[in-house]
This record gives sequence, C-alpha cells and structure tokens, in this order.
Amino acid sequence: MKRALWLVCAALPLTSLHCKSSQQEQEPSTATFEPSAPTMPRLTTAQYRNAIADVLGEGLPQTALEPDTNPYLFYSIGAATTLLSEQGTQQYAESAAQISDAIFADAKRRDALIGCTPKAVSDDCVRGFVQKLGRQLFRRPLAQAEVDRWLSVVSDTAEGDIYRGLRLFVYGLLQSPRFLYRMDLGEADPEKPSSRRRYDSYEMASRLSFLLWNTVPDEELLSAAARGELLDSQSLETQARRMLGSPRAREAVQSFFDQYFELSALSHVERDPKLYPAYSKSLISAMRTEVQLLVDDFVFRRETDIRGIFSTRRTFVNQELAKLYQVDAPEASEVAFVPVSLPPSGERAGVLSFGAILTMNAHPTDTSPTRRGKYLRERVLCLVVPPAPPNVPALTDNTGSMPKTLRERLEEHRKNPACYSCHSLMDPPGFLFEHFDAIGQFRTTNNGAPLQTDGVVEGESMSDSRDLAARLAFDPRVGSCLVKQVFRHASARLDAPGDEAVLSALTDRFAESGYQFRELLVELVKSEGFRTAASSEVMP
Repeated sequence: MKRALWLVCAALPLTSLHCKSSQQEQEPSTATFEPSAPTMPRLTTAQYRNAIADVLGEGLPQTALEPDTNPYLFYSIGAATTLLSEQGTQQYAESAAQISDAIFADAKRRDALIGCTPKAVSDDCVRGFVQKLGRQLFRRPLAQAEVDRWLSVVSDTAEGDIYRGLRLFVYGLLQSPRFLYRMDLGEADPEKPSSRRRYDSYEMASRLSFLLWNTVPDEELLSAAARGELLDSQSLETQARRMLGSPRAREAVQSFFDQYFELSALSHVERDPKLYPAYSKSLISAMRTEVQLLVDDFVFRRETDIRGIFSTRRTFVNQELAKLYQVDAPEASEVAFVPVSLPPSGERAGVLSFGAILTMNAHPTDTSPTRRGKYLRERVLCLVVPPAPPNVPALTDNTGSMPKTLRERLEEHRKNPACYSCHSLMDPPGFLFEHFDAIGQFRTTNNGAPLQTDGVVEGESMSDSRDLAARLAFDPRVGSCLVKQVFRHASARLDAPGDEAVLSALTDRFAESGYQFRELLVELVKSEGFRTAASSEVMP
C-alpha cells in the first residue's frame, strides 16, 4: 500500500502539492510561526454601509461607491491590495455629503444623534459628540490632539451656526482614512518585543467585529477593549461566542461563503430559453438561495460537519428547483423553500452537483469540464492551477459528419503541448460532472452520444460526481483548505510560509471540533495569526 501511494505521487505533476510519502504524513509539523506585516484594507461596500447604518441610523442615502474586487476570492484581499481611484475618492465625498446633509436636514434625527443641545463650540455637548462619534467610527478613542483638531473644524466652519459646523464635522469624519481604512498596526508585544507586534485591545475589537459581524464594534465590544480584555485569549473567546450568537453573525458567515463559492457569478448567467426551456432569472435566484439555506443549515441550525456540504443529499428547493431536480416537494412554492432529501440512488450529492455551482461553471450553450475542474481544485482542495500560456488555440467546434462530445473535443485539445499542462489538471476532475448540463439539469447524452463521466482527481480515478462526493466527505484536504480560505478572508492577504504553524494548529482544532465552522472562527480569533503582526523592523 505504501509503495502504491509512492508510485501515484511520483506520477503526479509538481503542482500536486498535497502529495507526501507515508513517512512524511506521519511526521508532525516542525514549522515555527512567523507573523506577516499587517494589512490595511479599505472597508468593503458592505462594511461601509453596515457601519453607517449602525452608527448613524438606517434609511440614509446610499450613493455609488468604488466596486469591491476579489483578486484571490475575497473582497478583503482586494480592499488591501487595490488602490482607491480618483473617482472612488470623489464617490466617498459625495456619499459623506448626502449622508451628513440628510441627518442635519431632519432636526429630530440630528438631535437624537448629537444627544444634547449645543450652545457653543466650547461647551461639553460639542466636545462629547466629537469624542463619541469619533470613537464609534474610528473604532477607538480619539487622542486629545485629534479632539482639538475636529473641534477646530466645527469652529472654523460654523459661521455663526453651530449645526453647520457639526454637519461639516460629520462630513469630514466620514472621509477620514481612519474611518475608511482598517489601520491596525499593533503595539510592542511584551513577550516577544523584537520579533512581533500584537494588535492592541481596540484593534482586536475592530478585527473581531469586521470578521464576525462585517461592521464596526458595538458598545459592549468597545467597552471590553477599554478595559484591556481583548488581549486575553479567554475574553476573546467569550466575546466571539457572544457575537456568533447574534443574527449579525449569520450575515457575516453568509458573506464569507458567498465569496468562497463565488455566488456573485450567478448574476451574470444568461441562457437561451430555446436551448434550456427550464431556464429563468427566478431559477438562477433560487439556486443562490438554495446554497445560502444550506450554509445556514450546516453552520447555525444543525451546527454539524461543514465538510458535509460537499456530500449532502439534503437540500432546500422551491417549485422551480424541485422540477429541475425531479424531486417531490408538494409544500414548496415559487417563494417558499422546503427541505428535501435527494434519492440515495440519484445522481446528485453535494453542493458541487447542485444548480448554482454547475451553472456558474458552464458556458452559455454547453458545459465546461475545464471550469468545473478548476473550481474543485482551487476552492475545495486549495490546489494550484498554473495560468494559461499566451496564444492558446481555441477549442475545435463539433461540426462535421461525426459530431464529437465535449469530452472528446477536450481530449483532442490536450494533445497540444501548450494546452496540456493546464487542461490535464482541470479537465479530468471536471468530467465527473458531465451528467449535468449548463443549468445543472441531468442528462445522459451530449450531441446525441452517450456520456462518459469517469474522471481523475490528483491521480485517483472516480466514476462520477457521486463518487467524488463520497470521497470529499472524508478528504482531509477539504478541512485544511477551508481553514486556509477563512484565514485569507480574515487576514486580508494570502497565507505566507510563516503561517504554516498556525494553519496546521487550526486544522487540528477544526478536526477536534467535528469540523464545526463556528468553532473554527472561535479558534481563529484566538490564534497568533489573528492577534499578531510582524514588528516594524521587519515590515516592508
């Protein structure tokens, strides 16, 4: 058995990074954690809008903002690596103007926000408002110099109207980099002062809140930060569990999985109803809702092994999805989703064989084993697919006297050396899903020819997507890859070699919890990787 494993590994390409010898797999990791430089991501659109609503109230104007980017799956990484454009800067100014104008045009709303009646710039009412709002939006108390500077803004712009000065103070605060960016730089770590910095208590409050609630810290979290509690592992766990019990956590978790699964791609799906009579915009919307209900079921309702989402035969359908999946759901309607159990002998098992993932990874007129295989490798197994070389020849069409299945055309395509290196990694796993067409509907033929659904994942032969689902249920790469993806999302960066020790420890804790996703989040916020950064001496 050991020799067979070695032979399989030896035959795989160097990009098969998970492949180790039996002896290597038994050796514990000796890696030492080395923190990376802190990232300073800009608030994502959702975080900006949530912060405005939580601090200033609901119902305020929402203007266009610079679009989020996700170069490595997650908006947080895009926010940390993408420069704000000149237009984006102007958009923040326009947003700040409309928000501050709306607040101060409504006397009742304005007075509720200020909390007192100001008489002069020098009175305690104005100073208290400046301190309170600054603390909420900056996620920390303002230094005395900052308070004085903002009071000067109020004084210099009031022109005899104290409310005018306060409105322009709010306008300015909403454009400050201290609000728009998460500037967590840390402080000297008394335990290891020369090699790392620890995030201070207020920075930890911000990091916790943006991860678990996707917004600014609430008063309880800021008060805990003021007491210095968020430097303590047990206090971090207490706060994390409190926050995970809030409905806000459901929104943040859904946001993570929305990005992890790339559900936003569904908004660009178009199909010709003549080719796919079951297609409709409402069906695509239902596919997205199905995945969201599955996430909520695994993470919050049943609190069970999240890896099961890749092998489950339990899902949620409305009328359109029930028809697409050919399952009975008499209580479902156009808007009502109900839980159903897919037949044990059916072709579907796991979210990769459900409508959303299949449809977003297909072409408008045909399937795409290449896209589906790439999706499996990169998102579920965290395996590398090299970028395509330039001037790759197009896939041949299926015209002629003997139409070829897509599989046959791709196999012909891989004979070209320029295409082989990438397609040999992506196509064989993607063939496992060929029983499902471009909207995820089951089929048995392609261009009139019988389908072959056998494929290979990292040297392991499988018969179809059901076979894959059964193996993913126990594949250790699924859990470790999910740890890595959550770490990237939380850190707003790709993992570095120095993170290996933290990732390994988190993977072990994740396994010990029975792969419960909420437990992974608790362990993450307690980890060194989340609480520390490289010292200034080693920062680039």
